[in-house]
Amino acid sequence: MYEGREPTESPPPPGPGWSFKSFTANHAFLQSKQGMLLTGELVLCFIIFICFAASDASYLAAPLLELLITSVFLFLYVTKYYERFSSLNWPCMDLLRCASAVLIFVVVSIAAAARGGEGGIIAGALFGFVLIVLFVYNCYVIYTSFIQQNSGSTQDAPGQ
Repeated sequence: MYEGREPTESPPPPGPGWSFKSFTANHAFLQSKQGMLLTGELVLCFIIFICFAASDASYLAAPLLELLITSVFLFLYVTKYYERFSSLNWPCMDLLRCASAVLIFVVVSIAAAARGGEGGIIAGALFGFVLIVLFVYNCYVIYTSFIQQNSGSTQDAPGQ
């Protein structure tokens, strides 16, 4: 009836291509322009999250969401795990992530600055404007590297 393996059998070996080495950090990416931009975005999102958490919880969703999305992208790029999903257009996804973050943080930062009040809200709004500049610059870097990649030069990893 049940055709599973016997309890005394050893577990099957991991499939081809699976190893713990696939999660090793790519330090070259962290030192590249794209790696430093992603790390800076992550740090600023965390600072904005802390500023808004200390003063008012109504603005927490945007920095928390962008913190999680940026963390996922940084993990995928650092471990080169994105290479396993070759059917996805990673530069386009990263460009859309940055463009949507610019729109979201423009609205949140202007609303927080207009509200005023406590120092945490004002600090979060100011860091939000700095983060907007960083996201716009990241959009520019992604776009120019994508244009260079399609014009004939080859790149192995995003941002290098």
